Amino acid sequence: MSPFTMAILLSSLATGTIITATSFHWFMAWIGLELNTLAIIPLISKQHHPRATEAATKYFLTQAAASALILFSSTINAWQLGTWDITQMTNNMSSILLTMALAMKLGLAPTHFWLPEVLQGTSMKTALIISTWQKLAPMALIIITSNNLSTTTLMILGMLSAIVGGWGGLNQTQTRKIMAYSSIAHLGWMSMITPLLTKLLVLNLVIYLLMTTAMFSALITSKSKTLQDTSMLSTLSPTLMTLTMLTLLSLGGLPPLTGFIPKWLILQELTTQNLLMMATMLALSALLSLFFYLRLTYVMTLTTPPNTTMLKHKWRFKYSNTTAPLAITLSLSIMLLPITPLIMT
Repeated sequence: MSPFTMAILLSSLATGTIITATSFHWFMAWIGLELNTLAIIPLISKQHHPRATEAATKYFLTQAAASALILFSSTINAWQLGTWDITQMTNNMSSILLTMALAMKLGLAPTHFWLPEVLQGTSMKTALIISTWQKLAPMALIIITSNNLSTTTLMILGMLSAIVGGWGGLNQTQTRKIMAYSSIAHLGWMSMITPLLTKLLVLNLVIYLLMTTAMFSALITSKSKTLQDTSMLSTLSPTLMTLTMLTLLSLGGLPPLTGFIPKWLILQELTTQNLLMMATMLALSALLSLFFYLRLTYVMTLTTPPNTTMLKHKWRFKYSNTTAPLAITLSLSIMLLPITPLIMT
């Protein structure tokens, strides 16, 4: 793909997200979402491979259905109340439809089936965009309409996503599918806290974007697409292996790493609101996610010296890509826990 075409697609992607996040009219929000979807389709299918074409088709059909559902819910609301204002979504049926449509956009369970398949069918860099940037526009709509969305639906979707995200990743050997189920689990936590405290939703989203970017950057740099590839990471760069291992543990939410902040604050808020059963289920589902993060960590560190590996060593090519973004995101996704008192005030 030529740099000019890539620049147009990436700028369209950014424009679509900005239009959706800054709009107060449902039609403009829908236009932003559609622009976003149409810009990412060529990026998914640029490999000219049947898997990439399949992934692009699945992504397009799912996102088009979700966008149509958003337009349908806003039309019902406008028909009942006579307004297209995003903040005036007070019709009960429209609220439930909108919640389900945004869940489909994000990949929340039970509408999550497209996400692992799409990530597996595309390149690592496009998978990074889908896992991070593509979550911003639907999340912006959730933040804007958080007072009007169906609380029960959000709680059920959040609980399902946290459990499915942990359960689904247990038997995966592809790093992109592991990151997809990790994304589903993290979005479940965000969905759970949305009706209670929007500030925590934003914090969780920022930290999730940071950790996912760091993890994908490490996988891209080391060209690790499977668990077998990650076992060779120590031969390429012991430093990168150590930082990637810590980032995985941070994704799992272990203290004293950055990923512990949102889990700690969300569980604290749920217990404050007397939602003890919800908090217990979320904490137990986090153990499922932690299991496959620890398995990946174990595979990664199993072959560190003085142990030897039975697998063929990778060629030690000199990487030409810059490591500054990798260094920044890895550092922040590991060492931000001390700033928690600043966030809580």
